[in-house]
Amino acid sequence: MAHLGGETMGTTWSAKIVAPPANVQTEIEAVLATIIAQMSHWEPSSQLSRINDSAPGTWHRIGPEFAQVMGQALDIARRSGGAFDPAMGVPVNLWGFGPPGPREGLPSEAEIEAARALSGYDAIDFDPLLLRLRLTRPVRLDLSGIAKGYAVDAVAARLRALGCLDFLVEIGGELLGEGIQPDGQPWWVDVEVPPGVEAAPLRIALHGLAVATSGDYRRRFVEGDTRYAHTLDPRAARPMDNRIASATVLHRDCAQADAWASALTVLGMEEGIALAAPEELEAHILERDREKGRELTSPA
Repeated sequence: MAHLGGETMGTTWSAKIVAPPANVQTEIEAVLATIIAQMSHWEPSSQLSRINDSAPGTWHRIGPEFAQVMGQALDIARRSGGAFDPAMGVPVNLWGFGPPGPREGLPSEAEIEAARALSGYDAIDFDPLLLRLRLTRPVRLDLSGIAKGYAVDAVAARLRALGCLDFLVEIGGELLGEGIQPDGQPWWVDVEVPPGVEAAPLRIALHGLAVATSGDYRRRFVEGDTRYAHTLDPRAARPMDNRIASATVLHRDCAQADAWASALTVLGMEEGIALAAPEELEAHILERDREKGRELTSPA
């Protein structure tokens, strides 16, 4: 079994592959390079960055991978009531989590309201048949809540096309397992318990299944006595404030798991589980408490 890895999308990737072809590392890196060239808001020359830097109202042709992700992102944005939003780059930058880098101090209420006005997926005019989109007002696209999950799916699809039947792919903590390990076991993974939370870890068998977790502990800054997580509530254009430590979603597609984990983190414990039930999402949400983590699991 081969153990491969590298850097991508501001994080790392790894893959365990049973009986891989000789050129598999090159194939994986080509897939990741395509995604960065189309969808990275950190890469100035990417298709997404060029759209963000153009005047509103201009149509832009986009790659098929970009179009697939945008379709998924807009669908989840609608179904989540805006708890997930692919057009929240302005608030992300304002709070110091985007390409401009960290900020000094907190933004003013006027700045937050201005950023909220310059966000919202309703400003995206998307034409999937012609592989094009335009922005109807000066919002900025940010696909960081779904792109890593999609990259996992894309790498898995390339491995299947190369004839690989058994593998585990991971990018920035999002994982997808296919087939089994050489010893006949599935790909077992443990979901990380957030720091400062007392809870039993989840152990999951990834057999034709992906898992993604969103939380308040991976990127954050502290101002005064308050901790501000990098997960922003798009509806308020400010970091979430609902005591959610993490939300984990299992799905056949890692892009879906990635985006829904972000949405459920924003929605919070009760509202998140209430939405997960009709959506038939396999979800686990962990809430911070003074004594230990309170947790809920969706019916699925």
